[in-house]
Amino acid sequence: MVASLSLPRIMRVGRGAVEELGEVMAGLGLSRPLLVTDAFLVGTGAAERLSATLTGAGVSPRLFADTVPDPTTDSLTAGLKALEEHGADSVVGFGGGSPMDSAKALALLAVQGGRMRDYKAPRVTPGPALPVIAVPTTAGSGSEATQVTVITDSDTDEKMLCLGPAFQPLAAVIDPDLTLSMPPRLTADTGLDALTHAVEAYVSRRANPFTDGLALTAIGTIGRHLRRAYADGTDTVAREATMLAATQAGLAFSNSSVALVHGMSRPIGAHFQVAHGLSNAMLFPAVTAFSVHGARARYADCARALGAATAADPDDLAADRLVDALRALCLDLAVPTPRSHGIDRDDWTRLTPVMAEQALASGSPANNPVVPTTEQIRELYARIYG
Repeated sequence: MVASLSLPRIMRVGRGAVEELGEVMAGLGLSRPLLVTDAFLVGTGAAERLSATLTGAGVSPRLFADTVPDPTTDSLTAGLKALEEHGADSVVGFGGGSPMDSAKALALLAVQGGRMRDYKAPRVTPGPALPVIAVPTTAGSGSEATQVTVITDSDTDEKMLCLGPAFQPLAAVIDPDLTLSMPPRLTADTGLDALTHAVEAYVSRRANPFTDGLALTAIGTIGRHLRRAYADGTDTVAREATMLAATQAGLAFSNSSVALVHGMSRPIGAHFQVAHGLSNAMLFPAVTAFSVHGARARYADCARALGAATAADPDDLAADRLVDALRALCLDLAVPTPRSHGIDRDDWTRLTPVMAEQALASGSPANNPVVPTTEQIRELYARIYG
């Protein structure tokens, strides 16, 4: 099998890297970016500081802070207007997955036009698009390294997976100091999101030797450091490790694929406004238990990387220990069930058929070691409700 790989052209990684953003942009010949962020980062002053860094490097940014969690097609309208008014030659995505996903979508629509629905999977969009520079502030989505964006259709509440080189950031600036203010809940959810990316990239039917190494390294790093970052947000060693692992996991799944957890997670987020990492975490142990018999050797490798099994353990035992380890990790990180999160049972039951159809239609479940039927997806939704 020939693997088709796509990575950012430039990556600056390490503490203090954000101070080099202006230098990166100037080196690329870019001078008028739209800085896409959110109200939280404006409120903390982080967006203004980043704008000042750019201005100091001779770059002329315009701030756009009207992104929303889990961006929608409606939320892009004002951003497109801001792009046009500024005469932007590039887009900087500054924040978690939502600002970065918004930046990617805006960069595409500014050049190609149309609706985001026109670009949803299984279509692969090669470009063109405005250059995107990604500056993540959470250690989870991996969007800074991926040729993927996820946008919710405001008319149908469908979370649309859009993919292709058009969505690949030209550059990524990855500074773990930007994650030091993350609260424990966000640390847990984004860290589990990254772990899901890494495991699914490794067990995916589209895994390849390039992504395998990245995925296993990310799994091991997250296993050693996520609980530490959750317990003490000022632990700079844990923050730096989990930030790097999130990017490695992003590179891994972007160049292989995600699978059933992500396919089922997106509809939960769209219909119940559950943060993406949290909805992944709600599903992760149960979906892994469902899938493990389809790739026991692969799941066993994940268990060993995570530290849940040893090289001496046979694959069957190691794979089962991975499921147990994921349950324990979710318990330690206080991951709620949909019920304890406050989702009404009747609403969950009523929307389960729709969510199952949307999950299957996304294409991600087809990459799973065990490809589920619609009925099996419904049963999994019922099982995880709590």
